[in-house]
Amino acid sequence: MLNRRQFLKRTAGTAAAVGFPCIVPGRALGLNGAVPANSRIVVGCIGSGGQGRYDLNGFLDSPDAQVVAICDVKPEAREAARQQVDGKYGQKGCEVYNDFRELLARKDIDCVLIASPDHWHVLHALAAVRAGKDVYVEKPLGLSLHDAFILRETAHRYGRLFQFGTQQRSMPQFRSACELVRNGRIGQLKSIKVSAPSGFAERTGKDKYTTAPVPEGFDYEMWLGPAPAAPYTPRRVATPFWYHNSDYALGYIAGWGIHHVDIAQWGNDTELTGPVEIEGSGVFPAADALCDTALNWDCRMKYANGVTMHYTSDGGPNKHGVLFEGTEGWVHVDRNGMDAHPKSLLKEKFRPDEIHLPVSMQHQQNLLDCMRTREQPICNIDVAVRTETICHLADIAMRLGRPLRWDPQQERFPDDEAANRRMKRAMRAPWHL
Repeated sequence: MLNRRQFLKRTAGTAAAVGFPCIVPGRALGLNGAVPANSRIVVGCIGSGGQGRYDLNGFLDSPDAQVVAICDVKPEAREAARQQVDGKYGQKGCEVYNDFRELLARKDIDCVLIASPDHWHVLHALAAVRAGKDVYVEKPLGLSLHDAFILRETAHRYGRLFQFGTQQRSMPQFRSACELVRNGRIGQLKSIKVSAPSGFAERTGKDKYTTAPVPEGFDYEMWLGPAPAAPYTPRRVATPFWYHNSDYALGYIAGWGIHHVDIAQWGNDTELTGPVEIEGSGVFPAADALCDTALNWDCRMKYANGVTMHYTSDGGPNKHGVLFEGTEGWVHVDRNGMDAHPKSLLKEKFRPDEIHLPVSMQHQQNLLDCMRTREQPICNIDVAVRTETICHLADIAMRLGRPLRWDPQQERFPDDEAANRRMKRAMRAPWHL
């Protein structure tokens, strides 16, 4: 066992020997929780595909963070991320791993970015939280509400911070739109219309299910993990194919639409609750298709406060984005900006005594800032699970084909065991929560 002075001396000597700056994580200083202002937050990343490398940039661009490790079961993804990290810092030093458990065993890592395929999100996040790491987890959380509830309970029990990858909360137009609604500028909120990109179905082709040898270096068994055993095909593990296969994801009703659903929750002031009634219909690919999640959907929900939400895929009756409709006007917001009626709402200012929502201008930085103060990030685990719930409710209602009642306090379907059974998914051994 080393005391603090011995640890710092030995760490500094090692750093000098390998030629990179000494990075001392907060836990090495014997601190309880908060990371001191004069030390960098040490970051490891699990999942380094396209979205993972996009998120990685947010940590690499922060002077408060030092990325030291990458984990991915695909060697080309690992190498691309390693080069991204070393290129940013101008030196070699980023370690790579195939097995996430090796990365999480490192005591120097304070924070873990998780951007693996959806069916791995909860297992990776649980392991990170139990290892004492704060986490940034890409959306959606996973394949079942039961898994999300377990992760929420575990994050609280271990006192770890959680940031959900619904980064629209860190875009100013979404915050402004929600402040207009929350401060009554459109009168009493009556309805919310949400629309997100439609799902994906593979084109018919003879190679759709063609099996092939697993590429050298690719740990396909680890990629499958808790998902059912299946023969390797190049399409199965490629985006957008896996993203629309229910063994690995829920498709765009959760994977993309969760962004706008999250903003609907924010504006409705229902971040810690949810709807009480749900019904919906959807169009799904052919039964034997590799991609089997919803292509299009039309779901209606009602909240206890009387507000209704109409959630559709693009191409339906709703305009892409989020439309809040009130008794005295409306406001629409998406990533291109904000529109409103009357137009004067776009120049509205709020008094100091009115509602001012939390400000985050960069999603990864928001988590890093909170790691120093131990305040909750802008999309913490409680908010994330409630938003996740709505996407699952829509999917369950479509698949059962009938209206459902939901109890947001008990977080279950009252007197509907068929619906409640769909809140849990089996995992392939040996993986379990």
